[in-house]
Amino acid sequence: MSNIVNEFNAYRAKMNDKILADNNKVIKRIFNLDTNAYAEGALDVKTKELLGLVASAVLRCDDCIKYHMETSYNIGLKKEEVVEALSIATLVGGTIVIPHLRRAYEFWDALEAQE
Repeated sequence: MSNIVNEFNAYRAKMNDKILADNNKVIKRIFNLDTNAYAEGALDVKTKELLGLVASAVLRCDDCIKYHMETSYNIGLKKEEVVEALSIATLVGGTIVIPHLRRAYEFWDALEAQE
């Protein structure tokens, strides 16, 4: 697995464990809500992941972008589908999204390199 992917996943898991260990009811409910929001419903999981990716890019959250990129990759979205979603995010978010677009491409390449 690529170093950038490993580092992201290791840090995310470590910190999520630490956060959840504090047993804060509000934080646990937010984590649960996030998990349930991306479950199959009226919209399929792939569509929801692309929506999450677009929102994350527009909000310029690199961790969120990486999370949605990896999930998109793991559920079988094609690069072309992800790039098309990112093009909408860049259009909506403006040129300030471009640095995040660069990092998104780098992360997707790292995901593909782990095959």
